[in-house]
This record gives sequence, C-alpha cells and structure tokens, in this order.
Amino acid sequence: MTRAFLELRSAVRPHLEKLSAGDSVLVAVSGGADSLALAAAVLAESKELLINAIAITIDHQLQTGSDQQAAKVSLQLREIGYTEVISEKVTVDQSSGIESGARTARYAALHTIAELRNAQQVYLGHTGDDQAETVLLGLARGSGARSLSGMATVNGIIIRPMLSLTRELSEQVCSDLGLTIWNDPHNVNQEFSRVRVRTQVLPLMEEAIGPGIAEALARTASLLRDDADALDAMTDAAISGLDLASLDISHLTSLSKAVRTRVIRRAIYAQGAPSGSISADHVGVVEALVTSWHGQGEVSLPGGVKVARISGRLSLYART
Repeated sequence: MTRAFLELRSAVRPHLEKLSAGDSVLVAVSGGADSLALAAAVLAESKELLINAIAITIDHQLQTGSDQQAAKVSLQLREIGYTEVISEKVTVDQSSGIESGARTARYAALHTIAELRNAQQVYLGHTGDDQAETVLLGLARGSGARSLSGMATVNGIIIRPMLSLTRELSEQVCSDLGLTIWNDPHNVNQEFSRVRVRTQVLPLMEEAIGPGIAEALARTASLLRDDADALDAMTDAAISGLDLASLDISHLTSLSKAVRTRVIRRAIYAQGAPSGSISADHVGVVEALVTSWHGQGEVSLPGGVKVARISGRLSLYART
C-alpha cells in the first residue's frame, strides 16, 4: 500500500467505523481523480469492516456522449472491485445557472438513491482545494460566515472525508493504483466562476502572497464553522414558533445584529429565494427596513421574493 493511499484510507476509516457490519454506503464518482481515489479507499476499508459499498455515477446529460462517459466510469468501478454500480441520469434545471442546477439535481438524486438502498452514508470527494475555492467564492458573494465556513466534513448522511487532503494526493493515489482519470470539460470552462477561481485566482494568490494559500483558506473555513454553528443555534432559538412570512419588528430589533441578519436570511429563503442567491447586500437592504426605517418601499429579491414593512411587521412573500 502506498503512502498516499494509506493517508486517504486513514481519512475514510473513522467514518465507516461508526457503522455496523452489513450496513450500506454510497460513493459518488464522477470519474475525476478525487472521486476515483475516494471510491478505491472506501471499497478497501469497507471490505475490512464488512460494509456494503455501492458506487454511483450521475449523468447530468449536459454534454454530448455523457451516457458513454458514465458507462466508462461504471466499467472502471467494476474493474476495481465494486459489485454494485449505479448510473443515474438526471435532468438539470438551468434557470439558476448550470453549476447551481447541476448541484441541485445531483444532490437530489444522491439522497433519493440513498433512501432506496438504505444507505447510511453518502461519500463525496471534495478536497481541501475545493474548500479553498468555496471560501473564495463566499468572499466574492459577501454572503457571511456560514458561506465562509465552507463545506462540512459531516452534514447529515453526506460525508466529505477528504477536506483535509489535497487534489495532488488524489492524483497520486490514482497514479499509484493505475486508475484512468476523466477530465471533465466543465472543469476548464472559464464561464464558470469556480473554474476561474481554480485556474486564475488561486494561482495568482500563490504567486503574489506565497505558497499554502489553499491550506490556509481551508483552515479558516474550519475555524469559522464552529462560530457559524453557534450563531445558527442562537438563530434557531430566535425563530422558534415564528411565522417567517410575518416578523415582528420589535422582536427583530431585540436581537443582536449577527442573529437578526440570520433570521432575515432564513425568512427570505423560506419564501423561495434560490439557494445561494442572497448576498450580504440583499440582507442589508432588508435589515434597513428594521433598523433604519424612513418610509422605504418594498424590496425585490431573487426568486421573486418581496419584503415590505407593514404595520410594525416585516412582511415577506413570493410574487408569481
């Protein structure tokens, strides 16, 4: 066993050890280096722990020949030892953008298949490099500490055991194991903001500031997650029993700004604003209806959500 593969298996094992023999897990595999390396590690550890590992590849149907690529990924997974391989086609709603639509369709499919197969965990191959990109994108959107805290290692049934590892390690594992990596054309498409961060922004930061930027951003995300979790718990208490479509202004003013802005953000999303669409600027304009009221009219937000101050209450609704 190579050093790189051992390091990856060591990251996976603590999560699998929480399960019982005979339990099932899903591993999402695109065919890229990260997910292939993860699939190999999960399979190796699962065999030792008598856990049923199921591989799944999602065909987003966004490129010509995507079904053929899904078939190639499925074949390679069987070659490395998977006996259960699922190839699932999804339809992507592109109204909120290809990236967002593909992510929504992918996660919906993973949760559905996990329920059908009674899988206790779903493994995703996000690395520390992905975490760094997520933090920078959050900074660009100005969307607050929760966004800057990046992706969680454990989020319900979703497990991301590679967030402390690098993309370089994944590639080394694939090389060591003789796995054929698929390079998704979308990963070099400069139309996508994440690709620009990966290929332009991070390399420029490394050049101008010095090496280790990605690792530093990932560490920052981990530190901020604890703070964000605490504030979210306070927000849960603040909105308990409230109608998020009609919030009392006096209650909102009694809250600290950090909690108040979270309540406002949740209320906006509860009315149907697309996931990830609400920035700090959006929240700030709505908060002004509470803390700096001087007769402003209603505020229009993404997803057709409208917010107005009416008779001492913050009223939110979705205009269709």
